[in-house]
Amino acid sequence: MLFYDSLHHLIIADDQINPLAFPLPTQDELHHELSSMILSSSGWRKVFAESGDEEDATCEIRNETAMLTALAALALARTLGVPAAQKQAVLGGEAPKQEREATILVGLDARPTGRILGDIACRTLTALGCKVRYLFICAAPQIMADCNLHPDEADAFFYISASHNPIGHNGFKFGKDGGVYSLKEADELTRVYRDILFQESMAPAYLQRLTQEMDIQQYRTVLEQVAFERQRSLERYETFVLTTAAKSIDSAEHERFRQDLRQAHQKEPLSVIGELNGSARSASIDKHLLTSLGLKVLLLNDRPGEVVHAIVPEGENLELCRTTLQELYAKDSSYRLGYVPDNDGDRGNLVYISEQSGQAQILEAQNVFALVVLAELSQTRLQNPNKLLATVVNCPTSMRIDHIAQAFDAEVFRCEVGESNVVDLARMKREEGYLLPVLGEGSNGGNITHPAKVRDPLNTLLSLVKLLRNRDIAKLWFLSVGKQVPRSITLDGIIESLPVYTTTGSFSKAGKMQVTQSHGILKNRYEALLQSDWEMRKTELSAMGIHSFTIFQTEGTNCYEGMGEAYRHGLYSGGYKVALKNRDGVITDYLWMRGSKTEPVFRVVVDCQGDDENRYEYLLAWHRSMIERADRA
Repeated sequence: MLFYDSLHHLIIADDQINPLAFPLPTQDELHHELSSMILSSSGWRKVFAESGDEEDATCEIRNETAMLTALAALALARTLGVPAAQKQAVLGGEAPKQEREATILVGLDARPTGRILGDIACRTLTALGCKVRYLFICAAPQIMADCNLHPDEADAFFYISASHNPIGHNGFKFGKDGGVYSLKEADELTRVYRDILFQESMAPAYLQRLTQEMDIQQYRTVLEQVAFERQRSLERYETFVLTTAAKSIDSAEHERFRQDLRQAHQKEPLSVIGELNGSARSASIDKHLLTSLGLKVLLLNDRPGEVVHAIVPEGENLELCRTTLQELYAKDSSYRLGYVPDNDGDRGNLVYISEQSGQAQILEAQNVFALVVLAELSQTRLQNPNKLLATVVNCPTSMRIDHIAQAFDAEVFRCEVGESNVVDLARMKREEGYLLPVLGEGSNGGNITHPAKVRDPLNTLLSLVKLLRNRDIAKLWFLSVGKQVPRSITLDGIIESLPVYTTTGSFSKAGKMQVTQSHGILKNRYEALLQSDWEMRKTELSAMGIHSFTIFQTEGTNCYEGMGEAYRHGLYSGGYKVALKNRDGVITDYLWMRGSKTEPVFRVVVDCQGDDENRYEYLLAWHRSMIERADRA
């Protein structure tokens, strides 16, 4: 029997067709398929398209990748203690006694291969004896909000997505309680997965038999509940977004927040464009929530799978939103903001109308994050004048954040790139007594607004709306930095007041490199070149006001100050930053590098105080030169 998505009439699954009913791949074939999969705490990813082409929009996958998906479900079930997933059961022995049923929340983004992967994951988990709550296509922040508000109703979530990667990619995110697994939990799940693949050759046949012999009514019940589970999840998601924006769990405060914004928008209308690019946000609460706040909303490409341009919401992929906003603004001046999400909808970058020029402009990712941090720190400081206040960011976040935090007497704590790292460090700092209303990865514009544990473009939008419509929030900022409070609060005015930095875009060509050496060898050689180059360039650097440097190395939630292997551990794959200082020992610029753990690229960032392009280009060329020489030495 075919089951369809009631919202968009997409096929969810056919309960009579087992997607694992194929000739089993050999162990060597599975290991070869696994070799191209990135297994990191941020998620597991690879090209799932049958052709192997990362730009292929096919829904077809290879048998090997289908089995890797089923084995991922087995690994998750095993870590949750599901009896039928344990090693002795796989090997034909008696399964241990089950104390209670494990509940797993499953969802997926809108890329074509996701639907077959969702069928495989849900069918396998059900066959193993798990209770599966299937949301089908849903935004990543939605599935995480559900288990944030109701952690007792999901022991874990299994989300199928490759986030911003090209359309032929796919992958898995695992987590609980509203966020992805911690580094320790993610590493344990990865270990279990690899052990199954390399030590349990009977596991594929075991899963094939279980899914073939299972009571089909059990799986049919899962599919019949999709509409109910998704509607309940959408309602919970809306409640959670309002909780985040209003900074209260009180429903009366949520309604007051709605009414205040409705009244503000009656006086001064604000319209928003969402160019959803066929993402999972197309099946989410965006229009319903934003219109309930008094905003006028236009959504483009709002059918799941209606992908019309590259997925990553950067550069030219924001052009459709920008030009459309420009056209609408010419007809209706209330159109001021637009957003474009990635495919799982956990991040979105913005375009806005500059009132000075009347032109639609793309808002730089680091500035998006800066504006959100400004809004959330200001709101929290107004509510809590004397408490310890802080934010947590990843290492390559621009130092403009430090200046913003200083204005509100807040501290900045840094960690390695990775959503789980910033979330975990924020939790640690809250336990130390800090109020920490906002955190995230400013290097890609991704903010996480407490109590959320994942990026969300709706939270980003609402932070900007609060900044524009709550005068007290903007007023405290202007007064704190010694500027006159403007009569009219505009994005132009606030952006102009931000600290000026020139920063490498996280998805610019200049921010990506390819290296062949191990990270340990590369960093050792880089440090030797840095010291020799420093002596040769000392006069040039001194003329630029740069007189000394300090090294910061980040691993997980830790940030170590110092050069050399004594400050590196494990695979030496953490972040590496050269902080450049002026004569007074104040950091003015930095050079940063780290190998991506979700893509086969080496990322570099240069952050320069001021808008001197020559200074920026000099430091970027020097940084890249040292990496290139270290790689080929």
